[in-house]
Amino acid sequence: MRAMNFQKLLVPVGGIVLLALAWRSYGWAGVALTGGVIVMFLLLHFNRAMQVLKRAADRPVGYVASAVMLNAKLKQGVTLMHVIAMTRALGELRSPPDTQPELYRWTDTGGSYVDAVFNAGKLQSWQMTRPEAPAEEETQTPAN
Repeated sequence: MRAMNFQKLLVPVGGIVLLALAWRSYGWAGVALTGGVIVMFLLLHFNRAMQVLKRAADRPVGYVASAVMLNAKLKQGVTLMHVIAMTRALGELRSPPDTQPELYRWTDTGGSYVDAVFNAGKLQSWQMTRPEAPAEEETQTPAN
């Protein structure tokens, strides 16, 4: 949990340090240029998040084309936004709201599904489940 708090502080503190260095080196012109770069960086990330969510809005919640392919592509530590971008669908929340860790499910048309556990927005573990194959009934032809 401490690492997460450190990461939340690193970006704003880094921005302030960059602005201070720009002020020290180039005055107001440096602050304006550095501020513009920081704003552009934030706008790019905001735009990417909106595009991912826009694509996901057009698909059913918890649907994925292939659970097997999703299972193969997942890597521990990726963000929920990255998984949503891969599946192009929001996951079906299976855990109680506003609790950690969060459990999401993506299901394909064959009934296979992937349950993914996210802690603080990062993928911790996942498990793919395939439906049991129905017992095949042997068809017997009547004797003539």
